[in-house]
Amino acid sequence: MTENLGLPQSTMPASCSELSQRDQRSLVFQLLYAMDASEYESSLESIAENFSREYGCLIFPHDQVFITARSVISSREIVDEEIKKLLANWRFERLGMITRLLMRYALWELMYTDTPASVVINEAVELAKGFAEDNAFRFVNGLLDEWCKQNERIVSCTEVVD
Repeated sequence: MTENLGLPQSTMPASCSELSQRDQRSLVFQLLYAMDASEYESSLESIAENFSREYGCLIFPHDQVFITARSVISSREIVDEEIKKLLANWRFERLGMITRLLMRYALWELMYTDTPASVVINEAVELAKGFAEDNAFRFVNGLLDEWCKQNERIVSCTEVVD
């Protein structure tokens, strides 16, 4: 009998559909980041394939992670117009790449899914805390909350705790 040396029992990579919702959101964000970094010149399929190889988490075109990323990408112009409406005394181009992508993803979810606004905002804030510059989570929280007020989306429990 061989001793377990801390290596996975199976050599088969896991499917991204087996990840927690939070981890799937993070993966969608990372796909969006890779697409934006490549200025949308790479295909989402090739980026997903690279992620699958690199991280051992299979991303198939029929997975929700892939479908979500594709939808956010195809809706980005519409969603970006919504972001621009929220930016009083601030130019869209001045937003940091990560903040812009987090806002795009969260607003897409608010606009096109039935996910409760409080969940969307909380997840966007958590992603901002993990990936964005210091205090960007407050900016993200404020803009998303304002969008919900303007669009009559009910938000509860959206206060950010440091």
